[in-house]
Amino acid sequence: MSTAQEQNDINTVGLEKGDRDGVNSFDHAPVNNGKPTKRRKPYDYGGNPLAHVNTGDSVRLPAFGGEFQPGLYKSIVDRKFANPAPLGLSAFALTTFVLSLINLGTRNITGPNLVVAAAYGYGGLVQLLAGMWEMAVGNTFGATALSSYGGFWISFAIILTPGGFDIVSALTVDGSEVSFFDSFGLFLMGWFIFTFLLLICTLRSTVAFFSLFFTLDLAFLMLGIGYLNHDAAGPNAACIKAGGVFGILAAFCAWYNALAGIADSSNSFFVIPVAHFPWSDKGREMRDKVDNDEARGLAEV
Repeated sequence: MSTAQEQNDINTVGLEKGDRDGVNSFDHAPVNNGKPTKRRKPYDYGGNPLAHVNTGDSVRLPAFGGEFQPGLYKSIVDRKFANPAPLGLSAFALTTFVLSLINLGTRNITGPNLVVAAAYGYGGLVQLLAGMWEMAVGNTFGATALSSYGGFWISFAIILTPGGFDIVSALTVDGSEVSFFDSFGLFLMGWFIFTFLLLICTLRSTVAFFSLFFTLDLAFLMLGIGYLNHDAAGPNAACIKAGGVFGILAAFCAWYNALAGIADSSNSFFVIPVAHFPWSDKGREMRDKVDNDEARGLAEV
């Protein structure tokens, strides 16, 4: 066997070992006529941390909507709890989806009575439980967001429970619901402010994560304006429909992040891309890696 052939065999063995050990294959590429041949790892799915091999507590994973983490967080290898984020995201998504369709007037449905059951059982109770489990895994952002929106859906259901708590009827004076519209509009504007605070924390995370809170914030804003900018007949119809559109988008963003948290190489043929912002920690890491590879290639040429 020639010396060149022996070297290629050695490099190929090193590449296979590097792939098994979770080492970046760019660092163990085989040599072809003195030039490295770049080969990408079979489990490199564009920065999704669930597709990576984590070897210890010292590993810090990048922001990821599937874990409801807008910043760096610890390795999940030794965690004794499952990831509660997809459950909370799914509960939020379905309840928001149903309410938004009603706000859009789908199939001439005008009353929100149907969403009350989902708001109590799924968007409220289940999401609140998911938020408490986020506390157990040490995720402050996830615990705050999921628990708060779980509380939102429970309070929303309390307000609209027909004949239950008499909130709407108590705010109806001489057959006019003007006081209720104003009160409900202020309630929604408060949630707009809270969601904006959470939105700020996602500016260095991923496009998928940011899009969820951006569309949700606009939904609260449009609905709040719609109820405050009312007339004697009811809330502003255009603003309510706009809130429904942004609510639908927020629901699908939530489902997208939930799927990203569920799907990995053990149960799916593909991993959901999360699109890290260029200015995020992961984005800078990927950009520096590309720049270093290009510089190394030019130096070799």
